[in-house]
Amino acid sequence: MANDRPSLLATLDQATLHLFPGYFAMVMATGAVAIAGHLLAMAWIAVPLVWLNTAFYLVLAGLTLARFVRHTRAFADDMRDHARGPGFFTIIAGTCILASQYVIILERDRVGFALWLVAAVLWLVITYWFFVAVVVRPRKPTLEKGVNGAWLLVSVSTQALSVLTALLPWPEAMGSSMLFLALSLHLIGCMLYLAIIPLIFYRLTFLRLEMSALTPPYWINMGAVAIATLAGSTLLIEGRADPLEQEFRSFILGFTVFFWSAASWWVPLLFGLMTWRHLVARFPLTYDPQFWGMVFPLAMYTTGSLRLIEAMELDFLRFVPAIFIWVALAAWLATLAAMFLHLSRAGSSPA
Repeated sequence: MANDRPSLLATLDQATLHLFPGYFAMVMATGAVAIAGHLLAMAWIAVPLVWLNTAFYLVLAGLTLARFVRHTRAFADDMRDHARGPGFFTIIAGTCILASQYVIILERDRVGFALWLVAAVLWLVITYWFFVAVVVRPRKPTLEKGVNGAWLLVSVSTQALSVLTALLPWPEAMGSSMLFLALSLHLIGCMLYLAIIPLIFYRLTFLRLEMSALTPPYWINMGAVAIATLAGSTLLIEGRADPLEQEFRSFILGFTVFFWSAASWWVPLLFGLMTWRHLVARFPLTYDPQFWGMVFPLAMYTTGSLRLIEAMELDFLRFVPAIFIWVALAAWLATLAAMFLHLSRAGSSPA
């Protein structure tokens, strides 16, 4: 046992050093599945996933802090990297979605408020740190190598903070101002999506794309508009009694339907590209932490559709979340099983 200890510590240190910045997408995906399950009255999914997601969050938070302290250079290099840097925005989105689980499923508002404060600080630090770092970087990659679907996590994290801000039961004196903040964050998220998606669309359609580059984060193309749908719908629901929100109601309604329609348009295209990648081009289907970036959009599309139906009384659309909850759950289970299999193989391999 004494001889194994240094090896285990060295293995853990190496895992910390090479920790994928976007691993909090696992928290995002798990939380989105749980909330969708709750809204569909599937408590057997929702409640256990709150506690499992809390464990995921604490483990990843510990590893991330350890990496920041022990491997500061690698951490900073990732932050200013055009390809890996956007993964840090999963920390913000994961924090917000975990907080939303506590508020919606367990009705523990104090936990929600505490995590909101953490998420708000993280949003300010990571957003401006990342953009300053990539703007002032002297050597920048080409569009082909520098932009992918993960860049839309910038928008996703902002929309996640908007949703949480709108959900929390603020004191009456702060209610209107916090709803305005939620609206402002929603619009910032929309702006970021509309600024980034043309670059991604251009890359997909006009630049040569190797199958190895067609990674699961391209599903964030859909996930970003799905969570924008959720944010808009949440504002419509929570702001019904707020005079200021009423001034923007028609505007929010149109934008929300626009984003839900865009998310729906992306779904068959992304399934088609995934089928082409693995069945036609025969690209190996092996576990990659980026696969959580595919599970999250499926679950978020379910949740966004449910809240849109509630906000606009569109009962004829109920078949959409009724189907996609099972697609999302199957994708979550498959990715979780693949992750544990990957970790068990990595742990049993000789040092």
